[in-house]
Parts: sequence; structure tokens; C-alpha cells
Amino acid sequence: MSKEETYRISTDKSRLDLGVIHGFLTNSYWSPGIPRETVQKAIENSLCFGAYDGEGKQIGFARVVTDKASFAYLADVFVLPEFRGLGISRLLMEAYDNHPDLQGLRRHMLATSDAHGLYKKYGFEPVSNPEILMQRHDPDVYKRIEE
Repeated sequence: MSKEETYRISTDKSRLDLGVIHGFLTNSYWSPGIPRETVQKAIENSLCFGAYDGEGKQIGFARVVTDKASFAYLADVFVLPEFRGLGISRLLMEAYDNHPDLQGLRRHMLATSDAHGLYKKYGFEPVSNPEILMQRHDPDVYKRIEE
């Protein structure tokens, strides 16, 4: 049985396992301590890709913030540690690349600290003129939400 037969990618939000997603994200380097309600709201307002094993258990995830016309931001991409190295991130990226709502966009963005090699295979590259980009970043927002 091939990886494509064993693992499936779906954009059906009703299949997403919020416990798996929140459990991973709250312990990730990019969203430590993120409240479950924040994850739920992000899912509700995004295009989401779930990765599932042969029994339908969620083993990976990717979320896209997009206007479906000109811009997409790829976020919260993960594969559970015990399923890494099996081509699941490749399946998630191929589903992203082929999704009809993400075609013809002027710009696709993401931020990563450790997966540059993966994203480079799908056309992502360092920003050529980072001086034009700005951000408003509040790394402690989830700590204040808990208070």
C-alpha cells in the first residue's frame, strides 16, 4: 500500500480533531500556550487541511488565511512526531498547491524556523526585500488571555 493510499488529506472541517490540533499547537515554538478557544476560532475562519492515517485518526494539519483572490498565509503546519518522515508534509503541501481557492494568487507567505527545505521545494523563498515588511507582534498575548 502506498503513502497516498495509507494517508489522506481533507479540507472537511468536521473531520478535524480539535484536541490533536490544540495539543500540538499549545506546545509548539510558534504558539505556546494558545487557548483552545483561539484555535477553534482560527479554524472556523481559515481554510484547513487535515492529514489522516488509514483509520481516520488525525496526524497532521495546515491552516491557510486567505482572501482567495490575491493573498494566502500558510500557518500552523505540523505532522505528529510519530508520523514524520513518511511523506505526510509533502501530501499536505501538494494539497495546498492544488487547492482551487489558492490558484492565481499574487503572494503566498509563511514563517518557519525549521522547515525551509520543505517549503523551498514548493516555491517558497526568503523575502527578497524584507525592509518593506512590517509586523505587529505580541508574543505574550496567550499568557494575558489566561490571566
